[in-house]
Amino acid sequence: MNIDWVHFTPWASLGGGILLGVASALFILVNGRVLGISGILGGLLPPKVGDAGWRIAFLLGMLAAPMVYGLLAPAGFVQAPRIDAGSATIVAAGLLVGLGTRYGSGCTSGHGVCGLSRLSPRSMVATLAFMGAGFAMVFVVRHVL
Repeated sequence: MNIDWVHFTPWASLGGGILLGVASALFILVNGRVLGISGILGGLLPPKVGDAGWRIAFLLGMLAAPMVYGLLAPAGFVQAPRIDAGSATIVAAGLLVGLGTRYGSGCTSGHGVCGLSRLSPRSMVATLAFMGAGFAMVFVVRHVL
């Protein structure tokens, strides 16, 4: 195994992990809810009176944040990631993630960040399952196909 040192970003990854952990902790402390994107989005289908506002604001903030960062960050500070897949593959992957999210009763952020921090056994099993499936898929795509 070789590490791609050009794209190895331990400090940026650590900073992002810390921000995600702090945001998750603050969200559950302030709102009493787990910060799971699928649950936030799923709560809009169908929307409940008085509950949709914060969900829409959260999702709009998720969409706006990268655009605002792109406007404020110095040019070339962060490069766009290269994705070695076509549009059809990306759409199929997104649909499979959505299906897995519904089947697993939560998303990677809900189980992997919030559930594990609450020592939830169900989240431990879910996280092991989606990480194992991801590792297996990368192995198959890179070494078998």
